[in-house]
Amino acid sequence: MADHSSRYISNLTRDTYALILAGGKGSRLHELTNWRAKPALYFGGKFRIIDFPLSNCVNSGIRRIGVVTQYKSHSLIRHLVRGWGHFKKELGESVEILPASQRFSDSWYEGTADAVFQNIDIIRDELPKYVMILSGDHIYRMDYGHMLARHKESGAKMTVSCMSVPIEEAAGAFGVMSVDEDYRILGFEEKPASPTPLPNDPTRCLASMGNYVFDTEFLFEQLRRDAETSGSQRDFGKDIIPSIIKDHIVCAYPFEGGHDGNAYWRDVGTIDSFWEANMEMVAPVPQLNLYDQKWPIWTYQEQLPPAKFVWEDNDRRGEAINSVVSGGCIISGSTLRRSLCFSNVRVHSYGLIEEAVMLPDVEVMRHCKLKKVIIDRGCVIPEGTVIGYNHDEDRARGFRVSDKGVVLVTREMLGQPVGGLQAP
Repeated sequence: MADHSSRYISNLTRDTYALILAGGKGSRLHELTNWRAKPALYFGGKFRIIDFPLSNCVNSGIRRIGVVTQYKSHSLIRHLVRGWGHFKKELGESVEILPASQRFSDSWYEGTADAVFQNIDIIRDELPKYVMILSGDHIYRMDYGHMLARHKESGAKMTVSCMSVPIEEAAGAFGVMSVDEDYRILGFEEKPASPTPLPNDPTRCLASMGNYVFDTEFLFEQLRRDAETSGSQRDFGKDIIPSIIKDHIVCAYPFEGGHDGNAYWRDVGTIDSFWEANMEMVAPVPQLNLYDQKWPIWTYQEQLPPAKFVWEDNDRRGEAINSVVSGGCIISGSTLRRSLCFSNVRVHSYGLIEEAVMLPDVEVMRHCKLKKVIIDRGCVIPEGTVIGYNHDEDRARGFRVSDKGVVLVTREMLGQPVGGLQAP
């Protein structure tokens, strides 16, 4: 009988080293990742995307963690140092930053597998029985202990977390697998244009979440073999998994819910998906509960005064309805509806802000009307500006309009200097 007692799982997590791949560029996010890696992008009013896999590790009992960085990593590294630098190596816990340092080649990280291979000596020094490789750019809460238990019980050399998603969502975006009744992986395609549907539902497929568990020595063997293979793209989805599923037991672990049974998982890899996932946070009862004290999402938060709402005249009232407003914000005589304000946002009087995601340090001057927008960090919206009501005019002013009508505004688009602020 399987033993899923807390003591059994804690022994597994103690024997695990987690490596979070956080070097992604996030090119489909366009200007939002001009100055930051995708895992450093803000989310949910207070957090950065990287906080979710890190918090999942800590809450699951995995406290030996490496974070692999590469693309425009300054703000990511600064956030990790400030928010995650308090672990004590003497107690067997650490969050280490692993930038591309050409340890085993003259190249930067060439793919997900190569990013792990170039840190193989660091992993070996930790002497783990299992290595968990995690994507650093998804929003979800997951108890990794249960995945480790399933990995051990199945006898698999590698386990891939997965979930059922609509075929149109997976096409060209996710790795897709087919499995037998015991969830042994029979086939794997990386980002296929026409994903293989589930046998019992032709509208959905089984998509990889980009999270893997390996027996340590097996992982090292496969990385060394891949490094010597001519023509390999040095990628887990494109190379490693397809090459091992025939001769080794590789199993899928279906993600059916977080610690509370809620299977929330979002890849915020586009302007639209980023806006939509943030908008989900303003619902009266959001599917992702950031207020759950049993599974907190940890982050770095600078010391700020409380949010403030001022003026109560008929034509000038500071109010926020079905909105999230973070510390340091001042809503002065304007109305916010279904909007999300990160820290230190200032909204001046006589404005109407609807369905807006405003990143830190944004300032909106008087008489502005904004609808269905993402305002990047540090933007100052000039007095009387109207955005989101006429997309032809928005494009003519240099703003980016997404396929679903979300308008992205950055400092460069407004002709405002990027320097002089904290890191993006």
